Amino acid sequence: MTFHIFSPYRVCPLGAHVDHQHGLVTGFAIDKGVDLWFDVTDDGSVSLHSLSFDGDVSFTVLTPSLVKQNNWGDYARGAKYALQKRFQLRRGIKGTIKGSLPVGGLSSSAAVLIAYVMAFAKANDIALQPFEVMKIASEAEREYIGLNNGLLDQACIALGKKDHLLMLDCSSDEYRLIPRHPEMPAFELGIFFSGLTRNLVNSDYNLRVSECKTAVWNILAYEEQELKPLDKTFLRDVPRSTYEKYKDRIPARFARRAEHFYSEYRRVREGVTAWETGDLEWFGRLSFESCESSIHNYECGSPELIAIYQAMRATPGIYGGRFSGAGFKGACIALVDPSQEEAIRESVTERYLAQFPQYKRSFAVHFVHSDDGARFVND
Repeated sequence: MTFHIFSPYRVCPLGAHVDHQHGLVTGFAIDKGVDLWFDVTDDGSVSLHSLSFDGDVSFTVLTPSLVKQNNWGDYARGAKYALQKRFQLRRGIKGTIKGSLPVGGLSSSAAVLIAYVMAFAKANDIALQPFEVMKIASEAEREYIGLNNGLLDQACIALGKKDHLLMLDCSSDEYRLIPRHPEMPAFELGIFFSGLTRNLVNSDYNLRVSECKTAVWNILAYEEQELKPLDKTFLRDVPRSTYEKYKDRIPARFARRAEHFYSEYRRVREGVTAWETGDLEWFGRLSFESCESSIHNYECGSPELIAIYQAMRATPGIYGGRFSGAGFKGACIALVDPSQEEAIRESVTERYLAQFPQYKRSFAVHFVHSDDGARFVND
């Protein structure tokens, strides 16, 4: 019997770059993502074909995962690695995987990992709740792939619900799915691909995480408090009032990282209120402010992404938006008025390509909707 899993991509309108510091984040699962079709193999063999990347992948679940092979098959090996820490795997899968949008900015890696975790669990009669799938996939990405991320991506993909905003507290793991206010104006999610792709493990992503943690060390040192190992150190553990006492004394780079965290925490709190009351314009303004802080305090954003962001701000019909994902290459996302979809497409495309004509063939605009989280599909 062939099984089919759909694992959606995600967008995060508020809560940028704070999940790894145990902050507050928001997000949607969207109606584009990764499809995995597979059969179960009784001998433990795994053979995978991708419709998006070259080469096939094969290994067995009967032995421990080896070091990364530095190809797209590492995500399947990572899912096996994280599951093997908890369960004995006896059966493998034979399948085909396909992504429905260009890679970059929508957490396709997390979507793929969640699909593989669900597939290996199904093959081995392991019952997992969505929250468990999320945790296992996140562990695979940190410990096997080598990206020091938080839970934002996996949470949106595993827990998402159509027409609901997910709000996750990355310190307590408590979350809410907040329904769209009945009087909120109609909106769609615009995805603007820069034409650049990126590999987060080789970007400054992990460096920014370390800078946030170093900011905590600086503050705690001035407070003459005991320091914890970096992997146990989070900005969430330091009150904003303590940061304010020392922000002018710690190196400016680290102060900017902390400023982004604390201001983003406030924006998420305000954004949840805006969403609950149906104030989409307020929610959108906060998303624009989030991107400004990402540029100036967190210091991410390639020239291409900044150009898209500036084009979005100058385009009527866009409520708000920001870099999607890590913000080094990839895409920008926006909350848009559906009645102005084509005008938005034309405006952002014209403004962006005026600065970067070399991306004429690879720049792309898509409009998507919120959707439910990762699930088995009855074909």
